[in-house]
Amino acid sequence: MSRHVAIVTDSTAYLPPRTMERHGITAVPLTVVLGDRALDEGTEISTRSLAQALQKRRPVTTSRPSPELFAETYRKVAESGASGIVSLHLSAELSGTYDAAVMAARQAPVPVRVVDTGTVAMALGFCALAAAEAAESGGTVDEAVTAAEKRASGTSAYFYVDTLDYLRRGGRIGAAQALLGSALAVKPLLQLDAGRIELLEKVRTASRAIARLEEIAADRAGSAPVDIAVHHLAAPERASALADRLRTRVPGVADLHVSEVGAVIGAHTGPGLLGVVVSPR
Repeated sequence: MSRHVAIVTDSTAYLPPRTMERHGITAVPLTVVLGDRALDEGTEISTRSLAQALQKRRPVTTSRPSPELFAETYRKVAESGASGIVSLHLSAELSGTYDAAVMAARQAPVPVRVVDTGTVAMALGFCALAAAEAAESGGTVDEAVTAAEKRASGTSAYFYVDTLDYLRRGGRIGAAQALLGSALAVKPLLQLDAGRIELLEKVRTASRAIARLEEIAADRAGSAPVDIAVHHLAAPERASALADRLRTRVPGVADLHVSEVGAVIGAHTGPGLLGVVVSPR
């Protein structure tokens, strides 16, 4: 077996399966609890099922992977020939996933560096890709971590939601809680800031909010080489249209991904989510 640095992430990175396979990236699933059923994200619950459950106001919660699942994953990756592992995860401000990975890393058969990227969705995915590319070039664990952290520090994530209600229910809106009540009557634009979901702007209509989201993302991208991801939940037409406009508007766009978020993020944002991740190369 060839010895190499392996990359592990979690299911909220929302990397395309072919991309993960090509780069040898392993994703540990988070869990969605729908009623009394615990379902693994990505394999046991579809975004359509989630959206229907949310629209019917069925109870939906999420849960981190267990330390035991991480330990099993690290063992399997080590058995495949890894000499070290870089384990990259969504913000510890949003989930206990990082803590579970740290617990498991202490017992792993090879050295494991666990990184709180402070990001989520393709912001996390771009970090995993940067680490994988560093490892593929013969980089060490430290070099792969540095590549991921550099990508994370330059990446921005902005998103629009039809309502703050789902974020309020899940306790994920941080400082934006001050906006509850009156803010629920407007269309909020939010951003990831220091690993937390924070208010960016308040806009009166959905059309204006989406136009403003496009403007903010394009300004952030500038003209240098940049990767962009457009995410949505149950809003494919809006996501496709936004991606087309950004492709035209951003001269330095390299890769542009359009994808529906998985059940874990969707459970906290609700149908109608539209998000843009801007990640300079």
